Amino acid sequence: MDALDGWTSGEHTHDGTTHATYRRGSGPGVIVISEIPGITPAVIAYADEVVAAGFTVVMPHLFGTPGGANGVLPVARTLGRICVSREMSLLALGQTQPVADWLRSLARTLHAELGGPGVGALGMCFTGGFALAMMVDPSVAAPVLAQPSAPIAVTPRRSADLNLSPGDLAAVKARAAAGCEVLGLRYRSDPMVGKRFTTLTRELGDAFLRVEFPGRQHATLTEHRRQEAVDRTIAFFEDKLRV
Repeated sequence: MDALDGWTSGEHTHDGTTHATYRRGSGPGVIVISEIPGITPAVIAYADEVVAAGFTVVMPHLFGTPGGANGVLPVARTLGRICVSREMSLLALGQTQPVADWLRSLARTLHAELGGPGVGALGMCFTGGFALAMMVDPSVAAPVLAQPSAPIAVTPRRSADLNLSPGDLAAVKARAAAGCEVLGLRYRSDPMVGKRFTTLTRELGDAFLRVEFPGRQHATLTEHRRQEAVDRTIAFFEDKLRV
């Protein structure tokens, strides 16, 4: 937990479901949703940079051990728990993750408190599509997808799926057409992202801001961090969330 020193623990409840949260900073709100295995020191380091740029960051604790290290065993334990979770699925095709409702509620609550044009939402890897699903709610004004990787790209169809129900995809497309842009980050040859960026470009058109880096690495903001990726997300939040 040392990596979370300076962060304030809390919780958020929606429709009978409660998850812990970690909060720090001041300014417009940004929700940072961790990748598997959870809120690792690398995720916290990225969130600290967003805080230092003048934002209020909230990290929901959805799985794993807060502050725990990354590695094969933590990843395996987290994957096992997700496999039996009612809120999340690694394989759901053409469906929105059930936890999206809770995340949208968190976004509405943070926006109501802080005001402004809206809040940012950033998902990574397995949770990349969560930020897209949150965009259904008008409180989310700056959705960021860092290497979105669910559902697992074991077939071409799965690799192109956006982890959204048809109704939510229609709502996302309507918001994009109305001017809400979506920032996407990936390493160009990352097999875990599959064909999702092609789908996003087709469905959202110019509203999808596609940022790709050379190589086959994966975690653009954390384990395989590129400073350019960090800078692009902060600039996106500055552009969309400042009054």
